[in-house]
Amino acid sequence: MSAERRAALVTGAASGIGAAIAARLERDGWDVLTVDIRGDVGLRTDLASREGNSGAVAAAYERFGRLDAVIPNAGFQHVARIEEFPEERWDAILSLLLTSPFLLARYAWPHLIKSGAGRFVAIASVHGIVASPYKAAYVAAKHGVVGLVKTLALEGAEHGISATAVCPAYVRTPLVESQVADQAKAHGLPEQRVLEEVILAPQAVKRLIEPDEVAATVAFLLGPDGRAFTGAPVIMDQGWSAR
Repeated sequence: MSAERRAALVTGAASGIGAAIAARLERDGWDVLTVDIRGDVGLRTDLASREGNSGAVAAAYERFGRLDAVIPNAGFQHVARIEEFPEERWDAILSLLLTSPFLLARYAWPHLIKSGAGRFVAIASVHGIVASPYKAAYVAAKHGVVGLVKTLALEGAEHGISATAVCPAYVRTPLVESQVADQAKAHGLPEQRVLEEVILAPQAVKRLIEPDEVAATVAFLLGPDGRAFTGAPVIMDQGWSAR
């Protein structure tokens, strides 16, 4: 790794996991361009468009003169039975959660090669490893992200680029909090029972992960001790997938 100050692009950085990652990297001495469609971030843009993704990469390189790491994190959720799942929500989720990471990798690739030790760390989910009912689009997209980083790892190895997908179980974020009503409807439960009986039910450890814990994992993967991790999901799922 170069001793120079490194630069990272973090998407979905207005709140939750993305905000925690950006804050951690800045504390660790990184230059960080935060990207979201809303909120107090360095660049507001729509990552559901090709222009939004190419513009984000261009803005990071223009601002810092280099780009050493890309952390695609932006996403949202929709919970519905398959026969009721809106087709437009499927399109929107796949666009933001799967196509955007691909586009960011495509546009950033020359910069990551130039870095000499580029890192691509996608924030996937335990739903990139397992499935849950009523989340067809989200599960499909996150499985796709895991496949994407495997391919990127193989293509990037000769250039010193590593690619991983961090796969946490439920994290204490607005994304999780916003699911409660939809989960209650889909499962036929009162909202106050959703956390224990739906959200935490598959986990061996019955607690939400904190955003700072995910940020610490990303910081590890971006650091010198994370060099051996590539082409694989990094699972932090409280024992969910052990069942």
